[in-house]
Amino acid sequence: MIKTVQRFFEARPESVGQARDFVSTTLTGWGWAERHDDIRLCVSELATNALVHGTVADHGFLVRLNAEDGVVRLEVHDSRRRRPEPRQTAATDLSGRGLVLVAALADGWGVHDRTPLGKIVWSCFKVA
Repeated sequence: MIKTVQRFFEARPESVGQARDFVSTTLTGWGWAERHDDIRLCVSELATNALVHGTVADHGFLVRLNAEDGVVRLEVHDSRRRRPEPRQTAATDLSGRGLVLVAALADGWGVHDRTPLGKIVWSCFKVA
């Protein structure tokens, strides 16, 4: 059975924490405890990227979760087409590790264009 849920978040710093809570509550409700921390950390990184780099002024972002056949797919939709790429960071850098973490924790991730504008950054987690 396919389970899908989504929620829109305003372009405010507190929305990142709200996105984490949304994902936690959803996964708990679905009875999916496995990989919970990995998925929660990834939504935090992707939501932060959407907020800081991916949203046009006063536009928020959408978080969608889909569960099917032992795989959870996390998507973060935003309003800019600029594609994110993992960066090489120095030990002293205070930011820039989000996509590196997503790549390390997820079983796959990528970026798709969104119509009419923006992009979808997704990550998948095998949980069965």
